[in-house]
Amino acid sequence: MDHMRRVWECLLFPRRRQIMSQRVQDLVERLKAFNREVIKFVENCSENHWNKVCAEEWNIGVVARHIGVGHYNTGAADMAKSIVDDEKVSELTMEQIVEMANTHAREHVDCSRAEVLDLLNSNGAALADFVAGLDDVVLDRSAHMELVGGEVSAQRLIELVIFESGGEHLANMKKALAT
Repeated sequence: MDHMRRVWECLLFPRRRQIMSQRVQDLVERLKAFNREVIKFVENCSENHWNKVCAEEWNIGVVARHIGVGHYNTGAADMAKSIVDDEKVSELTMEQIVEMANTHAREHVDCSRAEVLDLLNSNGAALADFVAGLDDVVLDRSAHMELVGGEVSAQRLIELVIFESGGEHLANMKKALAT
């Protein structure tokens, strides 16, 4: 069974055939640790607190869902994939990003903990798997993004979207619980 899984993974994820560098391993572990922290927060958030409003002016459930979808998929994964594949990265303004996030928040204001946990688990794992299939050369590949002031590498983009922006969201959820 384990052998067949490896065969399928090699076919589905050809970049993973190589052995991960220490740098890639470290980034993957940081992604997994961040995701575990968000999941633990969501799991430990009581029903009474689920709808507390954070600094983003969204409830905790929406902020956690936003991390699982807006950061893990459309943020880090999609933009980094464009860089990795040497494609032009979509030039978005901060206003466009805020509007997309606010639209998402309005559409998912009543999201459930089970839904959010499912998204965090599946999308977090998919992002870690994507990064695990990269190598150092690809992590260094860069593209122009006016939003960040010029050239940004695939690794730096992932760090900005997940650890800095996503980390800020996590901190805001924690602050909302403290008030």
